[in-house]
Amino acid sequence: MTSIADAATEFLAHDRIAVAGVSRSTGHGGNVVYQRLRDRGYTVFAVNPNAETVEGDRAYRDLASIPGGVDGVVIATAPSVAASVVEECARLGITRVWMHRSFGGGSVSDDAVALARKNGMTVIPGGCPLMFGKTSDGGHRIMCMIAKWTGGVPRNV
Repeated sequence: MTSIADAATEFLAHDRIAVAGVSRSTGHGGNVVYQRLRDRGYTVFAVNPNAETVEGDRAYRDLASIPGGVDGVVIATAPSVAASVVEECARLGITRVWMHRSFGGGSVSDDAVALARKNGMTVIPGGCPLMFGKTSDGGHRIMCMIAKWTGGVPRNV
């Protein structure tokens, strides 16, 4: 098994990241992740099948619509949708998936995690990219410590 810190470092070492499940409304967890990745220099793509723009940027209907593909996907959808995002990742050869969760259920689905692993993907089932590396801030680092204690962030993936 890989530690969450090592898995997060490897995921965030890649530049082209899609965030599936961004909302047309600001303040949603996926939108916060999208904005921070964009602000920290990542080439980030908003995925929402029902929006043309998100956070002032073009939104894509699905991962296949993103020109040039992506290195990884942050899933910020309802858990019931996570497996379909993982299925699309598998079809497209995307091997890095992060299911967003800080407190509560977040986007993590046991079925989606199993499907990702079955397809040889590196999957981070919980936590938030903003808790690690250059995307983090003090508040997210404190949330990470608390979420590790409560099970919202896995210690190993």
